[in-house]
Amino acid sequence: MKGFISLSLLCSLALGAEINLDTVTVEESIDSVKVNDVSGEELKSADLGEALSKKLPFVEISRRSAIANDIIVRGQKRDNINVIIDGGKIYGGCPNRMDPPISHVVTNNIDYVEVDEGPYDVENFGTLSADVKVYTKKPKKGLNGEINLNAGRFDYKKGSFTLSGGSEDIRALISFSKEDSGQYKDADGDKFQDQLIKAGTDKKYLYQNRYEDMDAFSKKSFLGKLFLRKDKHSLVFSYTSNRSDDVLYPNTPMDAKKDDSDLYNVKYSIDNLGSFSKKLEVLYYYSKVKHPMSNFYRNSSLGKMGEVVNDMFSRIYGARVKNSLILNGLALDFGVDASDRKWDGTYYKKSSVFWRKSINDSVTKDKALFLVMKKDISNHNLKIGVRYDSVDISNGGGLNEPSYNYLSANIFDTYKLNQNTNLFFGIGRASRVPDGRELYFVEKTKGVIIGTPDLKKVSNTEVDGGILRDFENGSMKLKAFYSRLSNYIYFDLKRPSHKFVNIDAKVYGLEFSGSYLAKDNLAFEYGVSYLKGRKDEPLPGQRDRDLADITPFKIRVAANYIYDDTLDFTVETIARDRWKAFDSDNGESELAGYVLINIKANKEINDKIRLTFGVDNLLNRKYASSNTYNDLTLVVTGGKRKVKLFDPGRYLYLNVNYSF
Repeated sequence: MKGFISLSLLCSLALGAEINLDTVTVEESIDSVKVNDVSGEELKSADLGEALSKKLPFVEISRRSAIANDIIVRGQKRDNINVIIDGGKIYGGCPNRMDPPISHVVTNNIDYVEVDEGPYDVENFGTLSADVKVYTKKPKKGLNGEINLNAGRFDYKKGSFTLSGGSEDIRALISFSKEDSGQYKDADGDKFQDQLIKAGTDKKYLYQNRYEDMDAFSKKSFLGKLFLRKDKHSLVFSYTSNRSDDVLYPNTPMDAKKDDSDLYNVKYSIDNLGSFSKKLEVLYYYSKVKHPMSNFYRNSSLGKMGEVVNDMFSRIYGARVKNSLILNGLALDFGVDASDRKWDGTYYKKSSVFWRKSINDSVTKDKALFLVMKKDISNHNLKIGVRYDSVDISNGGGLNEPSYNYLSANIFDTYKLNQNTNLFFGIGRASRVPDGRELYFVEKTKGVIIGTPDLKKVSNTEVDGGILRDFENGSMKLKAFYSRLSNYIYFDLKRPSHKFVNIDAKVYGLEFSGSYLAKDNLAFEYGVSYLKGRKDEPLPGQRDRDLADITPFKIRVAANYIYDDTLDFTVETIARDRWKAFDSDNGESELAGYVLINIKANKEINDKIRLTFGVDNLLNRKYASSNTYNDLTLVVTGGKRKVKLFDPGRYLYLNVNYSF
């Protein structure tokens, strides 16, 4: 067992070296953070968002359910952060973020995840403030595989199977998983309906008595990959399928009857074409999501309109061609990137009677050129990125159809002060265009146009700087950033229609993280995140300048102990301050701080069988991780207060892994 002794090598990781660990490990590099072996440890749930929020202090979860939760990075969510899966993109169908992009890849299919903060990615369309790059498992040589069986509190059950094999030049992989769960209970022992009743939720939003104890979700997934190589050529085919049924979102007026997604990726590369091409890569991707949501299980479906359905469909296809070469020590990556995104939705009443469009055939077409240059000059490692986008947006409702043309650029310098210390500084500007919901979304009951068809694009001008230092028995990274958001898209519920507005704002903060090897069998990981966000001016008729979604001070400390070659333990503490800087004019409220303790033990029975036992929220603390900003449609109390959702109480789980 490699165990946590390998954590002593984290200092070398800061300089770009890589190692493989049997446990989820966070690697810090200059401009990104990498979470390894996600599939190896995060089998207690398919929810990648929740896994990242526990490992990375600067990532927070926007909890909506027992699964499929969104993430917040540096106060940014929705399209302000870019989720990329094996180079391709997917967008959820739900305008209320029941199925965010990160929910369409399950943890048991993931090899590792990279999170790059800031506006420094020019290869992918729409990276405003961060990108989250997900890499799924690769086929291996020979014949190998694994079977995982997982069970947890709240009637959680999961099984997954992966088989991989082949030769040096032809390899394939298939992976299946199935999981389902009852409703979780918070620390007071309350299930979903109990939470709603305690909050004083309007009766029409409560579950009907016959459905109040139904399961929280059921989910199946499939991943298939084929790798082919001959001489300088390589080709990878990838297909991912996700099928979810009856996913409950208790503090939302509707639940998801199903959430089905398909992702197709084809990537071709050829090496050493000549002096003007060290590597040429061609990527094509296509993804689609079918997401019908309904009030079928709620009291509201018993009214005269019966069941109301918002049947949403989302798809995107795109291609990227990138050429890499080196000229006189200057590394160049350049190419073209294009995509076509469609978002469409229809309201039905009495289950099948057409009512009106929710989003009417919104199509976003992007064409772009990009260039990345890298050069070592003395002790400096310099990186410059440039991207030009031309975007056209259309719709089927006769509303304004905007076009946007803009340039994004950045420069990032790493200075090697000495053998163990690197200083870094970056400045960049990136933009993203408004999406179909922000432009065209229509509210169901009165047909009010919530979207604002003349929105401007959002631009982020950001400065990042810090230090990365290695020690004999550890490493540390200190990073500060300041972000100016021009024409930031914000939600103003008090407007009678066209509720999305452009504002100017700023977000700034500090991040501090690292590792420390106390003994050969005892190591520590730590991370701290602090954020502040302010509007330049309050919205008309308002007074609050606090920016929504700016999560409070957060700290994570983990101790990893090896008992012997077959047994290791992890004790993790996650603490967050009271949420006291919030946008009260736009639906947010004060939330209490919390301290969570999670424990986990890994035991190798033999070379093939491994057990993992863990307890999350050991002390059974009651807490809510997510606030109630009005950009989400949430259920309300009789006093029209938005209802927050409390997170799970004490959760025990056991995983059995058999590998061959």
